Amino acid sequence: MAYDERPLAISAPEPRTLDLIFTDEARKLLHAKYQIIEADPENVAGLGDDVLGKARYIIGQPPLSVGTLARMPELRCVLNVESNLINNMPYEILFQRGIHVVTTGQVFAEPVAEIGLGFALSLARGIVDQDLAFRKGRELWGGEGNASSRLISGSEIGIIGFGDLGKALRRVLCGFRATIRVFDPWLPRSILEEHGVEAASLREVLTESDFVFVVAAVTSENKQFLNAEAFASMRPGSAFILLSRADVVNFDALMAAVASGHIVAASDVYPEEPLPLDHPVRSLKGFIRSAHRAGALDGAFKKMGDMVLEDMDLMDRGLPPMRCKRAERETVSRMRSKGVKIN
Repeated sequence: MAYDERPLAISAPEPRTLDLIFTDEARKLLHAKYQIIEADPENVAGLGDDVLGKARYIIGQPPLSVGTLARMPELRCVLNVESNLINNMPYEILFQRGIHVVTTGQVFAEPVAEIGLGFALSLARGIVDQDLAFRKGRELWGGEGNASSRLISGSEIGIIGFGDLGKALRRVLCGFRATIRVFDPWLPRSILEEHGVEAASLREVLTESDFVFVVAAVTSENKQFLNAEAFASMRPGSAFILLSRADVVNFDALMAAVASGHIVAASDVYPEEPLPLDHPVRSLKGFIRSAHRAGALDGAFKKMGDMVLEDMDLMDRGLPPMRCKRAERETVSRMRSKGVKIN
């Protein structure tokens, strides 16, 4: 067999697929530049030393043990294409060896931010409810259909979390001349101010906002930190929009706050996905539901492949990855997001 001098990459991108994240042209380039060994994530550890010993890259986020990593002396980067940094590999050892762990999750920021704006507009103007009423011949005309309507323009907006998604959300909201307050304990005040938002406490964001957007990742410190007390502190009639992960919210408390009429809400994520058909949120008035589809646009998925190729090219030339977002030693072990089971 002829010697193949192309760098070797293990492809284990589940729940994504190479067809999903690469255009036809990009996938041809991937196979032209690299030896691609496709594997089920759970079977990566079972690959032979002839593969593991030569692998320069992993495309995906398979579970990796200390023993498996010891068999991979050439590994330079794990390119996570799921978007969550899952606690299924010894990150400290990866960092000690200088192996990059990067994620393509930023491709979802803009589409998720845009649907978040759509949720806010719909909650503010009753778009969904009035459409359903119109279909049934029960529409209210003119001012009668605006009894609880409000403007986003000039309103007070709170954002919880200010990573890629929070920044994208700020961009789509900037034309509304709103006061935007942000709570993010991992960022210094100066960074928030540089992005044109006010640094605020969690209480200030909850109590002083007409619209609250939640775009925070799940960590070891914030699971269900948005609870009944938090919802009770919000302004009556304000809108709560959940875009990141359901585990930051006590979902039963959220539903109770909506059911009581204290707030309205929208969510793209849920404690269990797919959601059971008999789940009470399905029939909850004042709640807009979306089936974890906010970021799942084909264009966003295809950007993942482009980012992966660009960063692999950089690392092939002895440079650091720059397109994907690198995991940080101090924070990656705190992440508690669950893997996505659906595209």
